[in-house]
Formats: sequence, C-alpha cells, structure tokens
Amino acid sequence: MRSLIDIKDLTTEEIDNLIKRAIDIINHKEQYAHVCDGKKIATLFYEPSTRTRLSFTSAMLELGGTVIGFSDASSSSVAKGESVADTCKTVSNFADIIAMRHPKDGSALSGSFATDIPLINAGDGVHCHPTQTLTDLLTIYREKGRLDNLTIGMCGDLKYGRTVHSLTMAMSRYKNIKLVLISPEELRMPSHVIHDIIKKHKMPYKEVTTLEGNLKDLDILYMTRIQRERFFDPKEYERLKDSYILTVDKLKEAKSDMCILHPLPRVNEIETAVDKDPRAAYFRQTLNGKYIRMALILQLLEWAKQKAKRDYYYDGTKARYDLVCKNPRCISSIEQGHKHIFVPTSKKGIWKCVYCEMEVDLRKKNQNKKRA
Repeated sequence: MRSLIDIKDLTTEEIDNLIKRAIDIINHKEQYAHVCDGKKIATLFYEPSTRTRLSFTSAMLELGGTVIGFSDASSSSVAKGESVADTCKTVSNFADIIAMRHPKDGSALSGSFATDIPLINAGDGVHCHPTQTLTDLLTIYREKGRLDNLTIGMCGDLKYGRTVHSLTMAMSRYKNIKLVLISPEELRMPSHVIHDIIKKHKMPYKEVTTLEGNLKDLDILYMTRIQRERFFDPKEYERLKDSYILTVDKLKEAKSDMCILHPLPRVNEIETAVDKDPRAAYFRQTLNGKYIRMALILQLLEWAKQKAKRDYYYDGTKARYDLVCKNPRCISSIEQGHKHIFVPTSKKGIWKCVYCEMEVDLRKKNQNKKRA
C-alpha cells in the first residue's frame, strides 16, 4: 500500500502532477465537491496543530468525505499505553486513509508498517513533514511560476526544523537551486542533510549566521521559528529564541519580488508589520496547504484502489538489523516490537536508522576494537 512518509516517497513527476492537480482544484472547485463521498479520513494528532490538522479536515470535507480521529492523544487509548502501530492498525478498520502527527521521529513509518490503508505523515518529531513540503512547493510555483533556477534562504532552526529538511530534499530534484543556510552554530543543518542531500546532488550552498547581508540574492526566504518543544534544555531555548527577527528595515536589501515563506506558527521571528508587504506569502501558503492536501488525498485513494505497492525510499536488501538506534527521540528506541533497521549512507562506514536517520559511525567502532 502506498503511503506518504517522506517526500522521497514521491518521484519528481508525481510531485509535479500533484501540483497540477492542486491548481486544477483551485480553478474547478465545484468539480471536486463530491469525489470522496462515502470516504473517511482519520486524523491522529498526538501533538498540537492548527494549520495542518484543520487543512486536512477542510480538504476532506471539501472533497465530500468525512473526518474522524483525535486532536489530543490524552483522549485516546494512547493514554493507556497503546503503541502507534496498534492504534494505526485499529483505526484502519474505521477509515480509508490516515493523517498522523506524532512527536517521535519515525512514528509515521512505524504506523504505516501496521496498516493496510494509506497513511500520510503530518509531521514526525524533528524528522520530516512531507505535506508541508508539498505546500511549500505549490506556493513557490504559484508565487514564482517555476521550481528551478532559484536561490533559497532557510533561516532559523535548521537542526530540528523538519520542514527545512524535507524542503531541501524536494528542491534537490530541480535545476540550478542554490541554498543559503542561516542559523546559529548550535542549530546548523544536520550532517546527514548536508552530505546525503546537498552535497550528493551538488547543490551550491553556504552556511552563515546573520540575516543582514544575506538577503539581497534570495528569490525565496524561508523563515522558521526556534522551536521550544524540540529542546531538552529550556535555558538553551531561551538563549537562542530571538536569534533572527525579520523586520521591514531588513527587507530593504531584499529583491522586490522575493517571496517570504513560513510554515507557521510564528512567534516573533517575523514582525507583524511585514505582513503588509506583498512579498509576505505565508498566509497564502496556508491556503495552498488545503489544496495540495486535497490533491494528495485523491491520489493516495486512487493508488489504494489500484492496490499500488509501496517503493520504500531505502534499499531493504542492503539493510542490517544488528545495530540499535540510540536516538532518544526515535520511535524504534521508545516503543517495543520494532526491528531496528539501518541502511548505508553515501559515506563509507556510516549507517543510518530508517526511522529517524540518526547515523552510526562503524569506523569508530572498528578503530576502538583495533585499539583494544
């Protein structure tokens, strides 16, 4: 069964087709008003969400379907200790498709293993957020008229920001994409994104620590908040939370047609005065989220009807099961019953967990054995 766990689950052609369908929905809303009559989506949201949850709800209702699920895990059997896999397996008896958000990395993949209906990852911990990426792509396309020949600045929490990880992966498929990565040293883009995506696809990039002086060449500025909920140490969050604030003054150095995106919610990283700037596209972005999710729901239900089989974004024939993930955020290290699955990266001797992409350096282990 085909699901959407990671943006890598979709080919470039499939992404382009989803964007085309979303635009068709925008232009012909009445033709799509009853295409999901009799269908149900289960929204399983284990952590707070406004835009993502409501956009899935709105998307299914506007397609003629209905919605079941929960927006607070404490009101479900999760409060009794039920695993993600068991919840998804149970819910698959009541719905045609699942949209799930969970605070633990790899939870969506875990849930998809247990269900025989399509599952959409609506955000799994700090790992990835593919429907936000599809939203971003549709917004960029509608604002700029293209998905290639762009210089994109990503600013804020690049370490824990699942939206920028997924967007980087998606943009690596398009031609002549340059990246400017703006973050504090402590919140730099993770090494697996740098090595396995940016360098692998030969994307020109630079890492900087200031907004000032780095806006003038950007076609897209993707702002993110410093996420309190991703920090183990509250003091670290307090120290970094106001690292970047986009103001009207700072925008004077930017192009007149630069597009400002933000996955929202905003805290104070974009001052409200910027909202009046025509370059501010983040509220238009939320509306695009509904349309692209409508297109995605339709596509996944069509694939389910065709019994389309899943092509995993990792090669199972090269996997090994003797390593254990040490990431305290990973679903495989939290819930029982998971096989620990590791696959090789592009760096020799480095393996990564398929759930959370935490890397294990076997070269160090082998060196330690030699010393012993």
